[in-house]
Formats: sequence, C-alpha cells, structure tokens
Amino acid sequence: MPNRPSLGRKIVAYIAILIIVAVIGVPLYFIIMTSLKAQAEIYSAPVTWLPNEWAPENYAEAVTRVPLATYLRNSVIITLLLCAIKIVLGVASAYALVFLRFPGRQLLFVVIIAALMVPSEITVISNYALVNELGWRNTFRGIVIPLAGVALGTFLMRNHFASLPKELVEAARVDDAGPIRLLTRVLLPVSAPTLVAFAVITLVNEWNQYLWPFLMADTADVAPLQVGLTMLQNNDGVSNWGPVMAATVLTALPMILIFLALQRYLIKGLVSGAVKG
Repeated sequence: MPNRPSLGRKIVAYIAILIIVAVIGVPLYFIIMTSLKAQAEIYSAPVTWLPNEWAPENYAEAVTRVPLATYLRNSVIITLLLCAIKIVLGVASAYALVFLRFPGRQLLFVVIIAALMVPSEITVISNYALVNELGWRNTFRGIVIPLAGVALGTFLMRNHFASLPKELVEAARVDDAGPIRLLTRVLLPVSAPTLVAFAVITLVNEWNQYLWPFLMADTADVAPLQVGLTMLQNNDGVSNWGPVMAATVLTALPMILIFLALQRYLIKGLVSGAVKG
C-alpha cells in the first residue's frame, strides 16, 4: 500500500514527459520529413509520416536560391560578438554587485531584475529611431549594440558568486590578489558550469534573434539566417515548402548540437546559479 502513491506519481511523471516530448518532437519530426519530401507530396492528403519519394535536393535548392552561406556567416558574426560582449559585461557586473561596495548596489540589482520582466519588443521603436538617427541601419553595430543588454547573465553570475564560500575569497585576498586576479584565477575557474550555462543560453538566444535584425538588415550583407529564411519563404515558400524546411533544419542544427554537447553543464550551471539569491 505505501508504494502505490509513489508508483502513481511515477506514472504521472512519465506520462507528462511523454506528452512534452510529443509536443516538441512531432513538429520537429514533420519539419525534417517535409524537408525531404517532393513538392507534390507536401500537399498530399492524408499526410504521410514518411516520404514516398525522398527529395534531398531540397537542401541543395535552399543553399542556391538564397545566399545561405552569407546568412550563416552573418549569424556566426552577430552571435559570437553578442556572446562575447554579454559574457564580459555579465561577469564584470556580477563581480561588482557581489564583491564591491558602493551606494545603491542593492537598488541597482533590483533594477536589473526588473529589466528581466520587460519585453524587449517595448524598446523596439525607440531603439530603431536612435539607430536610424546614428546612421547604423544595415550594419553589424546597428544590430549588435542595441541587443547587448545582459540582465539574465548578470542575475545568474551574481547569484553564483554570492553562493561561493567567503573563505575562498578571503584566502585569495590574504594572498594579495587584486580584483582582476581574484576574478580570473579564483572565481571563474570554480564558476565554469554557471559560465557555460550563461554562454549556452546567450548563444541560443542570439542565434534565434529575428525581429531586430529583420528591422535593421536591408540586404544580405548583414542579415542573419533567420532573416534569410524569410527571404526564402517570400521567394517560393507558398508554393514549395521543401527548401524552406530544409533551410530551417540547417539553421536549427548548430544550436541543437551545441545544446546536446553541453546540456550536462547547462543543467549544473542553472542549479548552481539558483542556490542563493
């Protein structure tokens, strides 16, 4: 009798997991299968779970119909720039909030937390007007600089730094470690899981940015992959979704591989960053 509630909870948990996997996995499965279907079969009824005729040429069409290599280059540049900027700013601001004493420190942290609750879309109009006034439209700096805010990373790293043993920091200071040495030689080596989690979240978020790059990029010279997908869809997506789905798979694949490779560190880092507020 005592084991029945535990067994029931396990069954409910497994059912919930299966439902979540189905909700996420079924659309992803159909995207992949659609990318391998011939045009006529995509619109066939009833829907087929597997292509009757495999069409891998959709991937070749996706690469040739739009300059996908240029969009890929732009996505890599934008994502790496934003990731580097956000990691540096997030780590530096978290260090200041935890280890430096200055007036208004707690109020500043409250403002950072409040920034997490404000949708980025609210600032689009004001940012667009400012960037346009500065003449930064259709440039990498016009895309990168307005997206360089780092509230989530500051929150994660600040909570992690605050959870570290005080003896660790005091021992470093007894050894006459300055701020730079304390950060680079003591804090960051023991903060690797949280730092990896911060980096992965930033990589995925910036790789998937669409609205702001779409508003800023007039040509393929600076447009990322997500904007390239829109261009491909506008070209022939209404009549032929195969190349569009193929490009979608190619766009999502890098982040899926990164997540699979680093998921262990991501989970550990998120738990570590939430230990102490």
